[in-house]
Amino acid sequence: MIPYEGNYSLIGTTDHDFTGDASNVAISPEETDYLCAIANAHFEKQISAQDVVWSYSGVRPLYDDAAANASAVTRDYTLDLDAPSGEAPLLSVFGGKITTYRCLALEAVDKLLPALGKPVSNGLGENWTAHAPLPGGDIPKADFEGFLRQLQAEYPFLPEDLAHRYGRAYGTRARRLLGAAQSLADLGQDFGQGVYDAELRYLRDVEWARSAEDVLWRRSKLGLHAGADTQAAVGEWFKTISGGVTLDKVS
Repeated sequence: MIPYEGNYSLIGTTDHDFTGDASNVAISPEETDYLCAIANAHFEKQISAQDVVWSYSGVRPLYDDAAANASAVTRDYTLDLDAPSGEAPLLSVFGGKITTYRCLALEAVDKLLPALGKPVSNGLGENWTAHAPLPGGDIPKADFEGFLRQLQAEYPFLPEDLAHRYGRAYGTRARRLLGAAQSLADLGQDFGQGVYDAELRYLRDVEWARSAEDVLWRRSKLGLHAGADTQAAVGEWFKTISGGVTLDKVS
């Protein structure tokens, strides 16, 4: 159980073998009851399924190492390259975790490049990704508090909570989102809960968001805080701009 989005607790996880449609997966009532019971065994505040405001589930393909149950299956990744001569290569990834994504990606690219007729070395050194900041992560000396103070000084009109959210979500790229804005009005339409037109346009143009779900759930968890009106308005925004839109150059 970990603190989550300021006002919530995130409780998990469970592991079960899954069969069926992988695009339609959800936590079962039995799993919910199990997690609530575990939490109740350790905390004074007792909870039940009625207290759950949101849940998520996913299907992860694991490499079959003949383990007795799903929880015991190795989480190490296995890469399987199928590259027949003269045909497009297919790389299958089994297992892996978000904590190993960088090494997995590095090894995956190294496997694919020869199959595409390209050298493995890209001139940047084998392990350059170990030292390359993620987009927006180039905060001087990794001093987030110092960066946040600077951001607030540059955009003094931002409410403290909004400046903090932008800083945490976008890092130094918050400046690209905010641009030359000198007031909240310059951020465009206010959809409520601190969601403005400028952020939607940034997510659409730079992070490839295509729907309200992309913004409110996949690229953030604003859906936990945004009311029905805000969610509906964001959905309408995407419907309005989805037809015949030429996106800005992605960089």
